[in-house]
Amino acid sequence: MVSVSPNMRIEARGFDRVRAAQILLALAVAFAIAKPFLPAGLVRLPEWALLPWEVWFQALFDFIKDDLGLIHLTRAIAGALEYVLDATANLLYGKRRWPNLGPIPWSAVAASMAILGYWLGGWRIAALTCGTFVWTAVIGQWDIAMQTMSVIVVAAPLAFVIGLGLGILGWKYRRAERVMLPMLAVLQTLPFFTYLLPAVIFFKVGPTAGAVATVIFAIPPMILMTTLGLRKVSPEVIEAGKMSGSTRWQMLRYVYIPAARTEILVGVNQVIMLCLAMVVLTAFIGMPGLGAKLLSLMNSFKLGRSFEIGVTIVLIAITLDRMSKAWVVKQPEHYEKGTPWWRQHIYLLSAIGAFVGFWLISLAIPYLAEVGRRQDLSIGDEIDVAIKWVLNVDWIQAMTEWLRWFLNTQVLIPFRDGILWLPIPAVILAIAGLAWAVGGINSALLAAAFFGMVALSGWWDRSMITLYTVISAVVLATLIGIPLGIVASRDEAWSRRLLLVCDTAQTFPSFIYLIPAIMLFGVNDVAVVFAILIFATVPLVRYTIEGLRAVPPELTEAADMSGSTRWQKLLNVQLPIALPTMAVGFNQAIMFAFFMVIIAAFIGTQDLGQELQKTLAGNELGKNFVLGMNVALMALTFDHIIMRWARDRKAALGLG
Repeated sequence: MVSVSPNMRIEARGFDRVRAAQILLALAVAFAIAKPFLPAGLVRLPEWALLPWEVWFQALFDFIKDDLGLIHLTRAIAGALEYVLDATANLLYGKRRWPNLGPIPWSAVAASMAILGYWLGGWRIAALTCGTFVWTAVIGQWDIAMQTMSVIVVAAPLAFVIGLGLGILGWKYRRAERVMLPMLAVLQTLPFFTYLLPAVIFFKVGPTAGAVATVIFAIPPMILMTTLGLRKVSPEVIEAGKMSGSTRWQMLRYVYIPAARTEILVGVNQVIMLCLAMVVLTAFIGMPGLGAKLLSLMNSFKLGRSFEIGVTIVLIAITLDRMSKAWVVKQPEHYEKGTPWWRQHIYLLSAIGAFVGFWLISLAIPYLAEVGRRQDLSIGDEIDVAIKWVLNVDWIQAMTEWLRWFLNTQVLIPFRDGILWLPIPAVILAIAGLAWAVGGINSALLAAAFFGMVALSGWWDRSMITLYTVISAVVLATLIGIPLGIVASRDEAWSRRLLLVCDTAQTFPSFIYLIPAIMLFGVNDVAVVFAILIFATVPLVRYTIEGLRAVPPELTEAADMSGSTRWQKLLNVQLPIALPTMAVGFNQAIMFAFFMVIIAAFIGTQDLGQELQKTLAGNELGKNFVLGMNVALMALTFDHIIMRWARDRKAALGLG
């Protein structure tokens, strides 16, 4: 009997991943070299070969909207939602609607929220909360800030309730989870413009459409965190609940949800932050508030006032983030039997007392009720003058002009032209080869299918411009973020400081990153790449620090004892162990870049974002969805490749 060696078995199964990837990459290079001799139909698909996705989706949407009558249901929902939004608008900034009690004095809101902040996290969060609301009022932005908050206080609870319900459904029924997971993956990669147009068509322009788009945008993390939390409940806790004779509802209410409290509250934190980010962006569909004012000022290039509103948005974002995170770590308080009711609810009573007290005081001191236009402390004009003076300093102007010239002429334009020059098969084969090297034939087929669908959509060139912008920004961010993270990881104090900066930067609504880009580089491709670069650098720095700090001390000590230099220890021990964690940061940087490149269409790009923005002027739902899907397909391809590599690398290192 002839024995078969392991090597022969491998050969019998065909080429390994690396060899297959090399073949695909060689074919991609061959297609690129042979481009002058290829028929035009292989360089770019002819019109007859393109699939009419836009027509099909438009027909589907029209059928759902008109023939099935969904628009009548959504308009009825819009009416009810508008009623609630009018009530919050009346209370927060005095819109003339029911219950006709507003506006609530800013001082009463600031005082009661400061007490809430103290209850959640002590005097630091109380000072941050009070300072944020006082700043917003005295700088003259209270009304527009409350226009934004009036939508968030409705959208965030709705997203929480819907997300919690769907998360419980996914936890309870595996089939429901299998249906939801691909949909959630797509929703988390769709550009925000894809959320806006359906909201406008089905729910009307303004706060109602803004609230609906915000709710849908914020739901996915709540679903995922709820499912994760409920799955992590320990068997001992479940068994104890069953032994006490609890019904299914009691098990859910008193066992599962309390045990999953931390994960659920993390979901709440993400819901709140996504709501703020999206409400700012809904300015593109007529949503009043901070986003609309910022958009208007940036259009007129009033950088001083834009800077002030940017500071307000950032302060609100940091405050909401810190308060919700403090809620995550705060443990429920228990009192001995017989403790007076007022002692158990001392903070609630204090907040009510402060609210009523400042409301009464504001009747005597109007400034504490509303800061008039002539009373505010805005220095937007002065900031505008200062910014222009700084930007006109000779060496700063020379540096930014040189950077703009160098990046445009030596890096960005040649790279863009190179990607656009490549024939479609070369790009698809190269992406498939990369995927095969990482995950085998299934990953290669998935990547080829996704990019093939982009090619068949008829928007290949616009998609490649989007891809070129993303790759350019992420490569530059990697060159900055990873070395910065490596240097910071060597010192505990610097690591903490930089992680705090990263945590803070991740709370900023993405629109904010356009301000420094426009200030420094004007309106061009360099400004777009710079804005994406800032946004994408944050996760790279964060996960580099966390990955290097998570390296087991035993390994670094062993390297020291073997006489390794710091450089050898980094290259041969720390980085190989940290790479799976760093890959997560790289993946987030790419996802952030795909999100930000669409927002950067405001600056004036020539990619999918610009086309998506144009669809908001009409009712081209089919085109809007196809453009959004192209962005999602490219993002999902890179997400699959990177996360597959990270999982395999972790398994190879025995890290779980």
